[in-house]
Amino acid sequence: MKLSMPRILLATLILTFSGLVMAATGGSPATVAKPKVDVHAAASFGSPTVTTLRNKAAVSIVGQEGLWFKIALDGGQTGYVRVNEVRVAYGKSDSGGIGAALFTGRAGQGRTTETASVRGLDESTLKSAHFDAAQLERMESYRVSAAEAQRAAERNHWVATSVPFASEFKPSQDSNQNASSGSSSRASSRTGLRALGGALSSFLPGSSSGVASAAANHSDAIVGKSDAEVLQEELELGPMLAGRILGAAPLVNDPAIQRRVNLIGRWLASQTSRPDLPWTFGVIDDGEVNAFAAPGGYILITKGLYDLLTSDAEVAAVLGHELSHVVQRDHYEVIRKQELQAAGREAVMSQVNTGGGLAGSLAREFIERNGAAIMMTQLDRNAEYRADQAAGIYLARGGFNPLELYAVLQKMASLGSSSSRMASLYKTHPPLDKRLDALDKRGYGDLQAYLDR
Repeated sequence: MKLSMPRILLATLILTFSGLVMAATGGSPATVAKPKVDVHAAASFGSPTVTTLRNKAAVSIVGQEGLWFKIALDGGQTGYVRVNEVRVAYGKSDSGGIGAALFTGRAGQGRTTETASVRGLDESTLKSAHFDAAQLERMESYRVSAAEAQRAAERNHWVATSVPFASEFKPSQDSNQNASSGSSSRASSRTGLRALGGALSSFLPGSSSGVASAAANHSDAIVGKSDAEVLQEELELGPMLAGRILGAAPLVNDPAIQRRVNLIGRWLASQTSRPDLPWTFGVIDDGEVNAFAAPGGYILITKGLYDLLTSDAEVAAVLGHELSHVVQRDHYEVIRKQELQAAGREAVMSQVNTGGGLAGSLAREFIERNGAAIMMTQLDRNAEYRADQAAGIYLARGGFNPLELYAVLQKMASLGSSSSRMASLYKTHPPLDKRLDALDKRGYGDLQAYLDR
C-alpha cells in the first residue's frame, strides 16, 4: 500500500522525534551487577547468547521488555539482560533517566489520561488536611470481595501458589473472625477503641509512687490487649487516616483504574496471613511517586507512581510492599510508640485517674492533632527491607514473578536521586540502591522456581 505524502511526512517526523529522544537520553547508564552476565539476542532465555559481560562492566539501557532490559552493544547491535543482572544508575535530574524517558507506563490498560497535580504530599500538607468523608465513602465503594478478585485472577491466569514466609505476622483465630465480621460494616468496627499505650511508668522518671503505680495499672491494661482488641483499633485508625490523606489528594476520577487496583490488590491480599481485613485500595491525584498503607487494610498509591507502572504485575509489586506494612502492623506500631509518649505526659498532668477516661480518647486525640502526617514517619529500615522481601513472596503466591519489584525499584532510581517527584519517598524510605542491595544479598532462595514466569 502506497503512503500519501502527508503520511510519509508524518512517519518521518515520528522517526526523527524518536531518534531525538534516544539521542537526548543516550540510553540510561548501568553496570553489570553479577560476576558475569550472558546477553541474549531476544528477551528470552531460549534465544542465542550474543556476548558475555563481566562484573562492573558499563552498559547503556535503551529499553525494557517485561523483565528484560534492552542494552546497546558495540557496532550498533543490541541485546537483552534480566532486570536484576545490571544496576541502573541514579538519574541526574527530574527529566533524565529511563524512568522519565523509556520506563514510563504504556498508554492502555488502566492508565490515567488526565494530568495529575504535583502538589506534593509533604508532612505539613498531610497534617493540615481535613477528613474527607465523601472521598472515603467513594474509595470504599470500589472495594471488591475475595470472590471477585478470585474471578479476576482466573481471567488473567494468576495462579495461587503456596510459598512459606517464616517472619510473616499471623494473627489469632479470634482476630481473623473479628476482621471478617468487621469488614461488612465499618461503623460496627469503630466501637471499643482503646488507648495505644504501654509501659507508661517508663515515661515518668522521678514521679510519685501513686502516679507510677497508676501508670503501671494502665500499662497492664494496655499491654495485655488481645489480637482482637488490637484489630478493633486498626479498623478504627485506618479509615481515619485514609480519609485525611484523601482530604489532601482526592481519588483520581477514573473508575476503571480504581477497580483495577482493587482487583489486583485484593487478590494479592488473599495470599497474605490476614486475608479477612476489609482491604481497600485507591489511586490518588498526586504527581509524586509514593504510596501509603494505613492500618486495617487501606492502601493508597499516587498517580505519579501508578503511571510509572507498565503491567498488572508491577502494580502488584507496589501493592505487595504496602500489604506487608499492614500485615505486620508497621504503621500501627508507629502510632502506638508515639502515643506512649503523649500518654506519659498526660498521665503526669492528670495524676492518672485510675477510674478510667484516659484510655478511651488518646488514640483519637493523637490523630486529630497530627492528622495523616503520621504516615510520613520513617519506619525502621528493617521494616522496609522486610516489606520488600514480603512483596516478592506475595508476588510468587499470587502467580507473578518476584522480580517485578526489582524492576520497579530500578525505574524509581532512574528518575533521579534529587527528583522532586521522589522527595517524600526518599524522606521515609532507605535509599533505593540500599534496598536493591538488600534484595541481592538475600537472594531468592525458595522463590527461584518462580523467576522464569
